[in-house]
Amino acid sequence: MAGVTIRGVLFDFSGTLYRLENDGPWLAGLVDESAGLTGEREAELLRRLSAPTGPLDGLPDHLQEAWARRDLDPAVHRDVHVALFHRLGLAEALATRFYERLINPVQWRPYPDTAEVLHRLRDSGVRVAVVSNIAWDIREVLRRHGVLDLVDAVVMSYVEGRIKPDPELFRVACARIGVDPAEALMVGDSEEADGGAAAVGCRVSIVEPLPTAERPSALLDALAAHRLG
Repeated sequence: MAGVTIRGVLFDFSGTLYRLENDGPWLAGLVDESAGLTGEREAELLRRLSAPTGPLDGLPDHLQEAWARRDLDPAVHRDVHVALFHRLGLAEALATRFYERLINPVQWRPYPDTAEVLHRLRDSGVRVAVVSNIAWDIREVLRRHGVLDLVDAVVMSYVEGRIKPDPELFRVACARIGVDPAEALMVGDSEEADGGAAAVGCRVSIVEPLPTAERPSALLDALAAHRLG
């Protein structure tokens, strides 16, 4: 692929452009301290919510099927997470409120270089798509941070009926932005899910899903490594 000009960039959403973060305890305002829900418990709940593709350790067999297809159906996504949080010790009503908080656009923080990367690509004429295994509309997050207009297509698994690493999802994204897969770069945080773009001929760059404060320039570095931006 040496010498091929990259005309389009596909970005994953969670752990790549944005990260689920909060400035204080996640359960603040939902439950009082007497409930015994420690920071350790909260961290475990968040880890479960953002788990990668594949089976989830500790989930009973009757929920594994729902977990596998959670990003294809918003109702299933909600129900399986609420069931999981309930099993981890939250009362059902609290589990529901906690889930609603975690899919709230306010809770999703952009990486420090997200806006700069999207502006640079727009200025240089490179087409952009966001490709996400997700079961709720992430366009609200992009709109909230003023970058939705810098993205040419948003391809979400629950809308398309496919989840990464299904090659067809990457083909769809490339078609939506009018770019041949051989002329596209996929930037994501999962070798398993985002690495699937290689099957259709895309180049792939993997970044670590670190806390936003600890990853100031990984997106810029990924572009620079492919002579973009």
